[in-house]
Amino acid sequence: MNRPKVGIGIIIQNSKGEILIGKRKGSHAPYYSIPGGHLENGETFETAAIKEVFEETGLRIKNPRVISVTNNLRTYREEQKHYVSINLFVNAYEGEPEVKEKNKCEHWGWYAISDLPLPHFDASEFAIDCFRKRQFYIQGQE
Repeated sequence: MNRPKVGIGIIIQNSKGEILIGKRKGSHAPYYSIPGGHLENGETFETAAIKEVFEETGLRIKNPRVISVTNNLRTYREEQKHYVSINLFVNAYEGEPEVKEKNKCEHWGWYAISDLPLPHFDASEFAIDCFRKRQFYIQGQE
C-alpha cells in the first residue's frame, strides 16, 4: 500500500540562539533545511536523530527531545511524496558542522530564527514554525 513515510528533523541551536541550516542539493534542491532523514525500522526517534545529524554534519548531539510532529503536504502536492515528520530539538553538541554528504548538501550555516534563508523545505519550515510558536502541531501544514 502507498502510505506516508516517517521523516526525522532536528533543530540544533547554538549558544547564540541560531539554528543550523543546510543548503540542499539532489532530491531536495534548491531548498534550505534543518538536518534530517528517514526513520528506519526499529529505530527510536532519538537514535535516528543522533545518526542523521552525525552522517550529515559530523556533529555529535546529546539528549535530543521530540518537540513537534508535522504533516508535510506541500511536498506531497509538489513531488507526490507524503511525509509525516517527527521533529527534535537539541542544544548540546560536540564539534563544528561540516558537509559530510556532498551529494546531498552544499553547506551548513548558523541562522537566526527570524532570518532564515529561502526557499525553505516545507518539513523544515513547519518544524521551525512549531518551535518558534512552542506548539506541538499546527493544523493545516500545507
